[in-house]
Amino acid sequence: MRGGFYIRLAATGISKNKKLYYPYILTCICMVMMYYIISFLCRSEEFKEVPGAATLQSILGFGVMVIAIFSLIFLYYTNSFLIRRRQKEFGLYNILGMGKRNLVKILLWENLLTALSSLILGLACGVLLSKAVELVAARILGGMADFGFSVDLSVFLDTIVLFVGIFFLVMLRMLISILRSRPVEMLRSENVGEKPPKANWILALLGAALLIYAYHAAVTIDDPVTAVAGFFGAVVLVIAATYLLFIAGSVTLCRLLQRKKSYYYKTKHFVSLSSMVYRMKRNGAGLASICILSTMVLVTVSSTSCLFLGSEEGLRQRYPRDIVVNIYPEEGEDVEPLHDEINRIVEEHDVQMENAMQYTMLSVAALQSGDMLYFDSGEAYRTGEVNVIRDIRQMYIFPLSDYNRLMGEEKTLSDGEALLYTTKMEYEYDTISLENCGTWKVKEKVLDFVSVGGDVANVSSGVFLFVKDESVIRQIEQGEAEIYGDNMSSLEKCYAFDLDCSGEEQIRIAEEIGALTGTQSERERAYPLASVECREAERAGFYGLNGGLFFLGLLLGIVFLFGTVLIMYYKQISEGYEDQARFDILMKVGMTGREVRQSINSQVLTVFFLPLVVSGIHTAFAFPMISKMVVIMGVTDQKFLIAVTAGCFLIFALFYVLMYVVTSREYFKIVSKKR
Repeated sequence: MRGGFYIRLAATGISKNKKLYYPYILTCICMVMMYYIISFLCRSEEFKEVPGAATLQSILGFGVMVIAIFSLIFLYYTNSFLIRRRQKEFGLYNILGMGKRNLVKILLWENLLTALSSLILGLACGVLLSKAVELVAARILGGMADFGFSVDLSVFLDTIVLFVGIFFLVMLRMLISILRSRPVEMLRSENVGEKPPKANWILALLGAALLIYAYHAAVTIDDPVTAVAGFFGAVVLVIAATYLLFIAGSVTLCRLLQRKKSYYYKTKHFVSLSSMVYRMKRNGAGLASICILSTMVLVTVSSTSCLFLGSEEGLRQRYPRDIVVNIYPEEGEDVEPLHDEINRIVEEHDVQMENAMQYTMLSVAALQSGDMLYFDSGEAYRTGEVNVIRDIRQMYIFPLSDYNRLMGEEKTLSDGEALLYTTKMEYEYDTISLENCGTWKVKEKVLDFVSVGGDVANVSSGVFLFVKDESVIRQIEQGEAEIYGDNMSSLEKCYAFDLDCSGEEQIRIAEEIGALTGTQSERERAYPLASVECREAERAGFYGLNGGLFFLGLLLGIVFLFGTVLIMYYKQISEGYEDQARFDILMKVGMTGREVRQSINSQVLTVFFLPLVVSGIHTAFAFPMISKMVVIMGVTDQKFLIAVTAGCFLIFALFYVLMYVVTSREYFKIVSKKR
């Protein structure tokens, strides 16, 4: 046989199985395109000039790895649907005299044609759309990219190498499957697995136990640090529990429903439930995959959308004023001359200073064990009750006079008393002790205080302690200095204010103020050492981080959505062919077309919407962890977070319903084809 014969057979095989091959090729094209676009953005020198783009590029580097790994797993997995459907055809070829070497040649050409079409079209789409995506990314960051068009050859070659490797592994799997199968097995491949699996109570209960444990962990975590540390562990538990419940638990549930005669012995339930029991072990794995991918879409898109849409709030929480000057005076050193000079600079720019805020603060890290906060980590660990992730605290100590002035209160304190305010945690004790510094009775736990940028930026929980006066803070400073030595924290005086001018003008004023204070290495300073933060100067980097996460979330959401759609489509198509003969027999023995449709709708509704419902439940239980993690980025409005998450779920559910309409029609066409 000449080579052209095998090419024609391969092309004919793809064409005649277009319902299977075309969606697969389309997905390959999309994966190639997405990988090229993200890799292009990661390396684009022109895009790097956009404010915040450098941050986004570092984030997208993670996205490149995720898409590469997902492409391998996903294409390898979905290819199994193709193999299973084609085995009967190849078995027939084999029986008619075509050897396995001939089948291998057909498969080689089929994979070669698939790979070539996917790479050529995927790279073409990637090159054509890369500039459009770059402009969208620049817009998300609040900037503008140039309209010059370019092709990155290194990205081009990397994409080819990666997907050639993936297609080679996929082809290798197909060849091994064909070479290891006997003709009779291939002919009967569509009936393999029809033996009904038994209800496995042990695995079902194990899945339920893992899911309950993961849910309980998610809703009981009370601080962002623990949420971040435990998130991936909870994800692994939920994935394992989902597969166990869909594979073993679904069979167990079907068996229980069969025992309920009032439900089972109805036309629309009897056939569909019997069919689901016979194939639920394989069906359950597909449903679990759909559920996990749906949850990934929801969690990824909703969390990154919350961050991006709440960026302005987060920026203002992190930088509570347009300009924040943190001054670190030596004991007895006067800060008023620096204040006067700052005021003079502002006046020279003919700008009005607004919402000025001043306070004195000592910021120091500590480990909490009970009502004691240790500066010496070794001493803390000796108590045997400290976890470095869960129990680290950032202390902010203020004089009472600053609290009263900033909050408009007239509270009083006696010696040994203090007010307490906490963020990202709850403090359960009536006293608070600082190692080597003393113990204070918590007179009152106040409910609010002004935003301190350092606390918003800090992952750890914040403990705000308001003591009688500045002399108490100096005593604490000396006490912690004896433990920390050269790494001691210094008392700082904050001078923050807003300006009624443009962002560019604010940045120039901040630069002039920064030039006044010098650095700690300079011996002669006219003013105390200070650091200057300007909200507008940090805006690009802040939006670069949040916008980058949002952009990556959208891209990964689209990739996971591809996976969800393709698995749903193939599952419905493969089950349609499997059910075709069964429903044909039922119609011949008297079952009407309407009853067949009712049975189909019952099965498809159950199969299709169960993953959506479960993914919604997963997302709801993941919300407490997500809401605590985004607090780290300054997004604290719970109602806003709930609204964004609910909106993402509704949009996804609408898309899911559209997929149900399309695939249920295809399923019914296949099932009723023989009639």
